[in-house]
Amino acid sequence: MPTSQIPFRQVAAIDLGSNSFHMVVARVQRGEIRVLERRSEKIQLGAGLDSEQRLTEAVQKRALDCLKRYAQRIEGFVPGSVRIVGTNTLRVASNSEQFITRAQKILGHPIDIVAGREEARLIYLGVSHTLADDKGKRLVIDIGGGSTEFIIGERFEPLVMESLHMGCVSYALKYFPKETISEKGFDAAVTAAHQELLPVRRSLRRTGWKSAVGSSGTIKAIQTVLEANGLGDDGITLDGLYQLRRRVLRARRADDLKLAGLEAQRQGIFAPGLAILIAAFEALEISQMQYSVGALREGALYDLIGRIGHEDVRDRSIQALILRNHVDTAYATRVAGTALKLFDQACKRWELTAEDRDLLRRAALAHEIGLDISHSNYQKHGAYLLQHSDLAGFSRQEQKLLAVLVRAHRRKLGLETFVELRPAMRERALRLAMLLRLAVVLHHGRSEKRLPPLQLKVGDSSMVLRVPAGWATRRTLALADLAQEADYVGAIGYDLTVKFARPA
Repeated sequence: MPTSQIPFRQVAAIDLGSNSFHMVVARVQRGEIRVLERRSEKIQLGAGLDSEQRLTEAVQKRALDCLKRYAQRIEGFVPGSVRIVGTNTLRVASNSEQFITRAQKILGHPIDIVAGREEARLIYLGVSHTLADDKGKRLVIDIGGGSTEFIIGERFEPLVMESLHMGCVSYALKYFPKETISEKGFDAAVTAAHQELLPVRRSLRRTGWKSAVGSSGTIKAIQTVLEANGLGDDGITLDGLYQLRRRVLRARRADDLKLAGLEAQRQGIFAPGLAILIAAFEALEISQMQYSVGALREGALYDLIGRIGHEDVRDRSIQALILRNHVDTAYATRVAGTALKLFDQACKRWELTAEDRDLLRRAALAHEIGLDISHSNYQKHGAYLLQHSDLAGFSRQEQKLLAVLVRAHRRKLGLETFVELRPAMRERALRLAMLLRLAVVLHHGRSEKRLPPLQLKVGDSSMVLRVPAGWATRRTLALADLAQEADYVGAIGYDLTVKFARPA
């Protein structure tokens, strides 16, 4: 589906970052995305973690108040037209699920917590869509509140993606306590950043790049201050950063930073951001860098458009995974086809969505990836691979859902398998798992012959499967499998009944 046929008047993306929350609202018009509005609020979510890595009630209130304002802007946006992503702090907070539940009630749209490399991919997508389509590789660096992403890509394709545990908020707390500035603290921050870069420095430099680009607020602030103080006419250079470091160290506290171009709300995190960028320039031997307005929220927006337009990177990720693990793709495709036919008959009664349908299809295609490790308990191996692999396009929750479906596709079906999912998703995931299990059972013989027409009628906790009587009489093993499946689902309170349809 080309962008000119996107079925929404407006789309939006929201970035729940460790330092700031950002929102971009756009209209898809004549094949182009036209930004209507950008909003940004400094929340410092990363500074709101207590000693047990829990988001404090104070920072949650500050964040939720911001989201209430964002919710007013996206009120009336239809499901599927808004992409909301959470980053490092929501990855590490032990009570992030509690916060997400509260936030989703306000926004009315799902929130995805993305892994570090997925964050890097989205950042590159945002940057690449806001720069000229030049030939040659580019290095993109994005310094966030809790993590820093390094990506090397060419045109719209990322080639190398790294996410490191260093950010302007976390480094401010550790090396610039109570917003004090000292040469010792600054140098310690630079050294720590060098240590973080050490494992990836060689691979990044080996890949190489033609140009370097910075994105997001920290690098924007550094470039703005360099230009305002006559230190950055040619963009960001290491010499300019060193001169800026000397000026920063003249101050004893963050609120003493009186640099032209520096906003007051950036004072507390400016020095740690500068230390990280200096380390990156030194370690990677960067000669010059330019700033790009594109970042994570723009990348999430373009990724959303790609999903709507059936150019979903998640499908490419699943295909790559099943090829790496030598899955019998012909058989998996037959299982997926049957699963979707069952889904289409159950979706209305069970209130399943188009996104659920895609999830079921991907789980069916990948349900045998664990066989490449071991035939024994291969569903567990497959679930592990799906949950812990770097799968471009997937949020952590989506990977967990896929893993649960694959884990539950055979043998005993225990409710404990679904406990780690968000409460609102558990029943839907269970129902998707039962549809996948039925499809797998019906293809147990791995025959290439097409199945006869099947009719499935579902209730709140029941399934009635109608199969042609002639087909059933010739497949005693299939009937035995279905009887076993009825016992499995019966153990968790569902009733599966198989009925035989006589020819008219």
